[in-house]
Amino acid sequence: MESEIAEQPDALAKNAQRYFDVLAERLAGRQFDQIVLVARGSSDNAALYLRYLIEINLHVPVSMAAPSVLTKYGSRVRYRNCLGVGISQSGEATDVLAVLHSLSDGGHFTVGITNSPQSPVAEAVDLHLGLDVGPEVSVAATKTYTASLLAAYQLTRSLGAKMPPPVLPDSEWLQFAREGAKRNAETVVGSRVAFALGRGYSFPTALETALKLVECALIPCRGYSSADFQHGPKAAADDAAVAIVYGELPDGLAEIGMRFILAPEVEDGPAAEIRAIAFGQYLALEAARLRGLDPDRARNLSKITKTL
Repeated sequence: MESEIAEQPDALAKNAQRYFDVLAERLAGRQFDQIVLVARGSSDNAALYLRYLIEINLHVPVSMAAPSVLTKYGSRVRYRNCLGVGISQSGEATDVLAVLHSLSDGGHFTVGITNSPQSPVAEAVDLHLGLDVGPEVSVAATKTYTASLLAAYQLTRSLGAKMPPPVLPDSEWLQFAREGAKRNAETVVGSRVAFALGRGYSFPTALETALKLVECALIPCRGYSSADFQHGPKAAADDAAVAIVYGELPDGLAEIGMRFILAPEVEDGPAAEIRAIAFGQYLALEAARLRGLDPDRARNLSKITKTL
């Protein structure tokens, strides 16, 4: 996990322009009435980021597909002039594949984003974008996650969004994020319960941070929108709880005695999350080591998960 986090600057810089070129060649000038995204796990958080990008910058409605509607209940949703986007790092997510097949059967254009060009998802779609970041051995997705964020950003640009080329993480930023994680890992490990909070573009980053802390360090952490946190979960906040906050500190946390960790600030802009998540990745890594756990061998998990 540590070495794969460190590979991110080179892997992203190498692929940034290619992602845009591949997507723009087939998508530039196309108009869609709606966009459907399908993913699981870390890829689902990347898909949520893509939803914010599209709805904010292109004003096209986006749905996050619930695969069980099809795979459990056998119900096929009727879409109109739809772009379907499946994100699966392995390209072997069975339920993602089922939804993409259903979209294709309905005559809709499909895009697959994977790190495996010979995978079932790659072969099922009209346009496959290979992340091409090299093998990811650790169970925890790191470089494939940030590459998926970059792909989401470039996909939105290829559809016509007036966004600048993304600013990508470099080794200096990673070192800064890691130092912040080291300073705060003990606070997270010593908490009764942890929350990861963000809003808008940073909400997926909060969700991904929570997922990493659970799978790598076995720390009970739940990601919430900073707004949703006020509607119930805040009841669990006390001096034994900690909130990892991306962006502005929600009102009232300090007053109730809850401990909080402010993630390193990244300048505003839709591409900021490609860098911001490095803090969450390193926080999970450092917390796992403090607890004597091997983050490369997450308990009860395997690298490829197939669900229906």
